Amino acid sequence: MDSIIKTALTLIAATALLVSCGGKGSRYDAEGSFESEEITVSAEATGKILEFGVREGQKVVCGEKLGCIDSLQLELAKLQLEKNIKAVRSSRPDVASQIAAQEAQLQTLRKEKTRIGKLFEDGAATGRQMDEVNSQISVLEAQIAAQKSTLGNSAVGVDAQSSSIELQIAQMEERISKCHIISPINGAVLTKYANAGEFASTGKPLLKIADLDDVFLRVYVTSAQLSGMRLGQKVRTFADFGGENVREYEGTVEWISSKSEFTPKNIQTADERENLVYAVKVAVKNDGFIKLGMYGGICL
Repeated sequence: MDSIIKTALTLIAATALLVSCGGKGSRYDAEGSFESEEITVSAEATGKILEFGVREGQKVVCGEKLGCIDSLQLELAKLQLEKNIKAVRSSRPDVASQIAAQEAQLQTLRKEKTRIGKLFEDGAATGRQMDEVNSQISVLEAQIAAQKSTLGNSAVGVDAQSSSIELQIAQMEERISKCHIISPINGAVLTKYANAGEFASTGKPLLKIADLDDVFLRVYVTSAQLSGMRLGQKVRTFADFGGENVREYEGTVEWISSKSEFTPKNIQTADERENLVYAVKVAVKNDGFIKLGMYGGICL
């Protein structure tokens, strides 16, 4: 008895669906297949794949490390650069310490000038003594200024060299980071093109990932149907599992093509006389039952 009731309810639901979609012998007003944004992750470095244990069907999250490519030579090159920059920095002159003795000598001469000046005022020192100490001060100041200039130029050269090596280290770190295979989105692995132990080159596809939680149904509508559609519109969306096994979802029109095209051979429209149709993407939240490539339709 229960089986008879279930069968009757299924037939009623199927009949209601046909009627709600306008009849004309078609179950839906527009139909198509479910798709998702697919991303092919390619190698960004060249070398042997050391780790790559991800499996097809595995769920991954954005930023998750999925594997790595050999980066030993890059690591060694970075280590060499770090040693080079230490050696360069150690050669940077300490201006203050190298002219400290001359600065002390200059302070002594200035004190001597002050002492001689007082003696000169009292008539106990000659003008020649004042001239001599002033001359010594002038010569020493010139020497200090010249040495500061020389040491300063040397420090600038060392700083420039250090900056250049720092940039090389940063570049090396970026190259090392590209040896890590990282998931760019939350999703699931659809296809895996390589395995650990194989050789990867820059640009070689490694795997394909798609977000299966947010899928869309690409359908084709006629110009007459298009006149009643708008972006953001809610539509009844159906995933067709074959026979009367159908699941209904709430869909949102998120994209409408601005150009018409000929109806794909595997797609039927409500009016088969219509040759030119417009592609429409209907976003659907996947509950786990919808599979990519599955047939579906919408009712307007």
